[in-house]
Formats: sequence, C-alpha cells, structure tokens
Amino acid sequence: MSRFILKQSTLNRIWARLTLICLYRSGVRHICIAPGSRSTPLTLEAEALSQTHSDITLHTHFDERGLGFLALGLAKASDEAVAVIVTSGTAVANLLPAVAESGLTREKLVLLTADRPPELIQNGANQAIQQHHIFGEHVSAALHLPSPTASISPSWLLSSVDEKCHHQAQIGGSLHINCPYPEPLYGEMEDASAYLSPVSTWLESDARYLTFTQTLPNLEPALLAWSALKHQKGVLIVGRTDRKTRVAVGALAEKLGWPLLCDPQAGQGSDYAGFDVWLQNPACAEVLSQADVILQFGARLVSKRLGQFLGQFSGTYWLIDEHPGRLDPSNIQSLRLSARGEQVAHTLLSHTQDSDSADWAVSLYIARSTYFSIIQKQCRAPAALTEKTLATDFVNWLGPDSDLFIGNSMAIRLLDMCCSLPDVAVFANRGASGIDGLIATASGVQRARRRRMVCLVGDTSALYDLNSLALLARSTLPLVLIVINNDGGGIFDMLPVPDANKDNYYRMPHGFSFEHAAQMFALNYIAPTDLLEARAACLEAQEHCGTTLMEIRVPAGECGKDLKALFAEITHASLF
Repeated sequence: MSRFILKQSTLNRIWARLTLICLYRSGVRHICIAPGSRSTPLTLEAEALSQTHSDITLHTHFDERGLGFLALGLAKASDEAVAVIVTSGTAVANLLPAVAESGLTREKLVLLTADRPPELIQNGANQAIQQHHIFGEHVSAALHLPSPTASISPSWLLSSVDEKCHHQAQIGGSLHINCPYPEPLYGEMEDASAYLSPVSTWLESDARYLTFTQTLPNLEPALLAWSALKHQKGVLIVGRTDRKTRVAVGALAEKLGWPLLCDPQAGQGSDYAGFDVWLQNPACAEVLSQADVILQFGARLVSKRLGQFLGQFSGTYWLIDEHPGRLDPSNIQSLRLSARGEQVAHTLLSHTQDSDSADWAVSLYIARSTYFSIIQKQCRAPAALTEKTLATDFVNWLGPDSDLFIGNSMAIRLLDMCCSLPDVAVFANRGASGIDGLIATASGVQRARRRRMVCLVGDTSALYDLNSLALLARSTLPLVLIVINNDGGGIFDMLPVPDANKDNYYRMPHGFSFEHAAQMFALNYIAPTDLLEARAACLEAQEHCGTTLMEIRVPAGECGKDLKALFAEITHASLF
C-alpha cells in the first residue's frame, strides 16, 4: 500500500507535469491544445511549462481535426516532435486524418489524449469510448498509461515516456500517449515532494531521463557499387525532400551530366521540368528508356507518367530516404538506403569525377525547352486567367523569401505539369494525399517558420477545411491563400468517370463563392479576373501583414479540356 496520501487532482497534475517535462527535454517546443474538461491536468501543466520555459509555444483551436493538421504543419516545418492535447471521446477520433498522414510522411506528433478511467469505459458513461489502439497501425508507438496513482513510482512514468520518445525519434510518425484521469480534475495542488523524491535530482537538472546512442548508416557497400554505376547512363529523381538535399543532388547531377527530374515537393525545379507532359511524347519516352541507372532521393512522387516509367524500369534502382518502410509502389528490385539524402548525395559527389556518359540525354533538355516555349506563349498578354495559365505563370507569383504550400488534387498536378519552381521551400501533404486539413497544415508550417507564404488549394479542399480559416484570422504574417474555384472536383474531368454521373456523384458542384467566408473570418479578399492582375495582386499581398484570400473563379470543366488538348499536342509534336 502506498505511503503517500495525495488527492487525485494532485496526482493527475503531477503525472501530466512529468509527462510534459519529459517531452520538453526530448525536443518538444510546440504544444497544440483543444478545449476540454477531462484534459484539464494536461492543459494547466502545459500552460505552467510555457511560463517557465520561454521557448515553449502554445497553440489553440476549437476543432480537433484542424488542430491535428496544425500540429502536422508545425512538425513538418520544424522537423521536431509536436504535442497535441485533446479531451476524451470523439475529440480523439478527430485526430485520425492527421495521424494517418504523419504515419506515411513520418512527421512526429505526440498525441496526449485524456481519457476516462477504465471503470467508466463502455458502460454508458458520457464521452467514454474505447481509446486504446484507436489509431491502429497509423501510429509508430503507443503508451496506454494507468490512472495516476501514488503506488506507481514517477521513475516508471518517466522511463516509459522517454523510451517511447526515443523510438519515435528513430522512425518518426506519431506517438499516442493515452492518459486516463479520474475525477476530481480540479483543485488546489498539494505538496508532492515526498512522492517526487526518487526523481528530485532529475527534476533539478535539464537532462533526459534516459540516454540513447545513435548508429550512423554504413554507406561503404553503396560506394563500392557506385564506382561502376557512375559511368553508365543514369537519371536522378528528387521527390519529397528538404532543400539541402535538393541542392546536393543538383550538384551531383551537374557533375554527372545526368538529367534531373524534380517533383514539386523538391522545391527548386530543374532544366527537365514538365516531364509529366513531355514524357507522353513517344520520342522523349524512348530516350529516357535508355537509362541504365536511377537514383531517387525522396518518395511520394506526384507525376503519373514518371511513376509509369519507374514501373517499367529494369535497370539499377536506388531509393534514398531517411524514413524506413516501403516507399516504392512499383516494387522494383532496388538498393534501399535509409539515410539523409543530403549525406548520401555529398558522399557520392566526393567519389565522382566527370562522367563518361555526361549529357547522354541532352535531347530531353531540348524537348523541355520546346515544351515550355509552347505553353508560355499562351500566357502572354492578353492571356486569359485559366488554371493552366495560372500554373504556367505561377513562378512569377512568388515573392522573394516566400514559402509555398501546395494543395492536393489538381493544384499540385498543375504545377508539376506546367511550372519549374524557383529555389523555394515547398510543403505539401503527399502521404495519404487527402484534401482535408490543408489550410490548417499550411498555418502550422507558417507558425513554425515565421515567413511569408503562398498557399494554393482547390475549392473543395477549402470548403473541407473552412473551420481552419480561424487559424489565419489573427495572424500578422503575410499569407496569400489562393483558392481555385471551378465549382467542384475538377480532378474528375481528367478521369474516366461516367458522364451521366459526373456532376451528381463526382464533381458535386457547390455554387459557392468564398467572399463571405473571408468576411466571416476577417480576412482580406480579392477576386482578380485576368492573369496579369492576379499575378500583381498576389505579389502585392505578400508584402502586407495578415491573410489574403484570393479567389480564382474559372469555368467548370475548362481545365480538363485544356489539359487534354495540351497532351494531344505534345504527344504528336516534334520536340527536338
């Protein structure tokens, strides 16, 4: 029997405090909080921690689904674990979409979910659902705590939390810590020094409770193979990765003379941009098929045509991504390097002289130039403001030092097809590739990076995440939220869905304008009607504080027709 007599409200707070201190010392600096009573111990201790540690930032939102994506954006931009505090019941279930995304793209979320004690689960009590394993395989690790009790030493709690934090640091993804708090939840704190005496020395320090060592990846086997591969005909692909890796791979491509194909998520484009379109040209596809080697840095590629090319490739294929797990949907026989792309690229560069097969695919560079000259002619004044001309001209819409967040569905595909991005930090949710939570994620990215931002999304995506406009309402940082309003799901115009059912069950026209949404959340609003006006308005808005919602209204079905005509033209064109 425990010799400590403490009120339950005090024990709840002490366990919440120890958990949060443990998370802070493992690197957590952002804590996202939704309202709730059962989560009171965590909320009050998070607020107390922020008072004693100036580098802690608290974020609040009334919508748990949006809160999860806000945390996802913070984690994505900071590359640190972000804590999320929610109350019990369906509040927890609302985190699932963001957790599913983090499970695929490995952002580190720590889900602190308050819960009812076991005796109140599934017996008719209010807000009591089964929260154990609620996120299933979408989390990397889970810790289901018992109700706080003085009979369990605080050292057990600290070692259990710290071990899970280390596991998360190794493989990324979300960590679920379920925290059942019995009532009373409120009350004055008692002196708990006797209960905390086993960890008093640790509390007075700034050390982690557990210390772990780290093993660096061994690249020697790859270097042995590289001595022969670097003289063959190769292709470098950059998918979802960071800017440092993109720069390092660019230097490697220049040294080798190999074509460099950059996904929009890589940030800066290359001299071979637009490959999703020009690969539909048989002559271009035939040239690329001569490749003997492919090195891919980062996964989650947008381009359908590039994915088809990889699916038919039978040469030597390396996939470099620091995140573990299967990342090749084509299941190609490959060398999988689980390491930071920047490290691998620099290592290969240091073991590379000028390649014997330099510029072997120069005709593809010519094809890209011809293709871009074709589409850019259509953007010259007095060009109409369409989805295709927006994407082609978009490189001119980004001001200096602006970040870019790209939505899913048609938005990111259009930039992949028609744009070669400048050297800019790009963020997207390309794990589950859903359209939910995009505005909230963009808000989280901007809060972490504290830079101006342009965010490009479709109308259905914006409607889906309308609550998250509240996250932008009081921001003083310049953010331009561009909503392409084509009255529904325009992506379905590119798919062979039945014409008779397209509107009712696929595109689902809504007939809404976003002007009143902007007014409701006190956002600036503009609706330009021509291309040059839109470009100028976007650039100007990036110079002003606060959020500007720019609505681009285009006819339904227009983008699909434009792209199909473009594909037909490029397929039969002589590009080199």
